[in-house]
Amino acid sequence: MNGTVTVVSSSGAYSFTKPNRQTVTLLTGLGVEGDVHAGATVKHRSRVAQDPTQPNLRQVHLIHEELFDELRAEGFEVAPGDLGENVTTRSVDLLALPVGTLLHLGDEAVVEVTGLRNPCLQIDTFQEGLLKQVVGRDEAGNIVRKAGIMSVVRAGGVVRPGDPVTVELPVGPHRPLERV
Repeated sequence: MNGTVTVVSSSGAYSFTKPNRQTVTLLTGLGVEGDVHAGATVKHRSRVAQDPTQPNLRQVHLIHEELFDELRAEGFEVAPGDLGENVTTRSVDLLALPVGTLLHLGDEAVVEVTGLRNPCLQIDTFQEGLLKQVVGRDEAGNIVRKAGIMSVVRAGGVVRPGDPVTVELPVGPHRPLERV
């Protein structure tokens, strides 16, 4: 289940998309250096409005590049960084990972998976109809979120395209991802 980092992105300003970078530096307990969502406490505007002292479980946002392939097949043009993620991966089934999974990114950086990204209506402002593609329902009527996963930084380090992603599952029993 190991894979590769394909693109890294960050932005120091609140914006829907994030520019691609040659590297990003992950800071232990904070997130991506220079990124607007970095910090020990919540940075997402709606969460800050609710309670600015909440721990930031959304320090690093990861999306599987296969989602972009799926969206392209449905007629959408979405590229790495467009949905605000920091790390784009290939060949790792991010959505199937349990809470607490450690992802080793490159030589030093380690993030711990905290949950699923809960996409908002801004996605439809980016491209009309896109929200229905990244949030839907399965055959049983359960909500399925496909817009990536969130994590916290357990060990800092530089991450770059081409770096390996090594998956370290937690000791069971495994808890499925829920929105954070």
